Amino acid sequence: MNKPRLSFIQIWNMSFGFLGIQFGFALQNANVSRIFETLGAKIDAIPILWIAAPITGLIVQPIIGHMSDRTWNRLGRRRPYFLSGAILASLGIIIMPNSPVLWFAAAMLWIMDASINISMEPFRAFVGDMLPSEQRTLGFSMQSFFIGIGAVVASALPYIMSNWLGISNTAPEGLVPESVKLSFYIGGAVFFLAVLWTVLSSKEYPPEELKKYSENPESKSSLRPADELPIPHNKFYKNGLIWTLTGVVLFIVFYNFIYMDYGLGVFFGGITVFGLLQIIVGAMSKQNKSDSGLVVVMNDLFKMPKTMVQLSYVQFFSWFALFAMWIYTTPAVTHHIYGAVDPQSELYNKGADWVGVLMAVYNGFAAVMAFLLIWLAKKTSRKMVHSISLLCGGIGLASFYIIKNPDLLLISELGIGLAWASILAMPYAILTGSLPANKMGVYMGIFNFFIVIPQITAAAILGFFVKHLFGDEAIYALLLGGASFILAALLVFKVDDVDEVKV
Repeated sequence: MNKPRLSFIQIWNMSFGFLGIQFGFALQNANVSRIFETLGAKIDAIPILWIAAPITGLIVQPIIGHMSDRTWNRLGRRRPYFLSGAILASLGIIIMPNSPVLWFAAAMLWIMDASINISMEPFRAFVGDMLPSEQRTLGFSMQSFFIGIGAVVASALPYIMSNWLGISNTAPEGLVPESVKLSFYIGGAVFFLAVLWTVLSSKEYPPEELKKYSENPESKSSLRPADELPIPHNKFYKNGLIWTLTGVVLFIVFYNFIYMDYGLGVFFGGITVFGLLQIIVGAMSKQNKSDSGLVVVMNDLFKMPKTMVQLSYVQFFSWFALFAMWIYTTPAVTHHIYGAVDPQSELYNKGADWVGVLMAVYNGFAAVMAFLLIWLAKKTSRKMVHSISLLCGGIGLASFYIIKNPDLLLISELGIGLAWASILAMPYAILTGSLPANKMGVYMGIFNFFIVIPQITAAAILGFFVKHLFGDEAIYALLLGGASFILAALLVFKVDDVDEVKV
């Protein structure tokens, strides 16, 4: 039984909450490095302070996905998580710019990102739940549109506050400027109201109806019957031991013979923890606790559909590039182009405000291109569109190295915006058709691993690279990000798009 097609306004309403979600992410991406530097962070310490965000996503998203697959109450299946996450995230966004010290700001980033993830993860599964295959590209592109619009306004807010409304963009040492504070207050309100709109204006299929759609004989999920069987506990023990020893050995070698900082320590610690988790899951499986959320997630992780495995490599290098950009655009532009290193100086804050404009431009262009990408995908293929978009993003990000006029960076942002529009839509449109309906949430959460693992990797190694290989020049981190985009573009051609429907 095929799912019915939804009207344009229904898809609009179910996607509108992403306007608020991206308001939160855009304020975070454009201003958190600025807040950290204002509170005294050194440039090589910024990545490790950012590491809270991806670690939070790594933990929260699969758990929320697993829970939302099994939830049904008065609000529905996914909408309870939209609303609870929005309430918590809005409070976090309001508190963040009032952080009195650096450690408090890092903790608030952790809390804020966890709350945003509670809202965001079910939105991806929501499209898979509600839309037939031929409308999924439209659904994810609609999300891209609202992400772009929300990010344009949110990224530009500090610039608007200081240049249009005359609100100060400087402050005494250790204090965040009023223009940034007001931007975060507005962002908290927009986040909550936009998500509330989706919660109140959208309905969900009840479990029995969704089950009928999942039994469609034309379903092209690449899971085989054997994939539904749990992994033997001995295999978890073996894999866990290998991962644990790898993490411990790397930590000892780097600590004693090469170089160790907080970022690398967290990275190697993460490898060790992942190994220990597998050993724990093996013990739980041996005790026949196969219905435990942790066991379910780990089983599904190691039995991903083929398309999902192929897309994971594309996602890794795409998001490594994005995270390098988000972490280092502010110091790269203020230091490399404006020649300012003092966060209290007027020139530094002028450059930081311009970074907000650059972020707004790439997000705005992404919003414009979101629907054009649908048309291009129909004329060519989703894979071709995604590959070309990532290539343009790589060229755009790498061009920061050779451009000295900040105004010309607006052209660079067009390539990045095209990549961003495609990243937000095409991988999910390709992936959804390969997933079983009863595991849509948990697999969307697991797919997020390949968003947050590259971010953790970037946070762990980029500080080392910038300090010891790049001579504290953040611009080289952007150049590395450009190369990562280009590699992702090449890997797209290895992906099998199993249910692309041309309409």
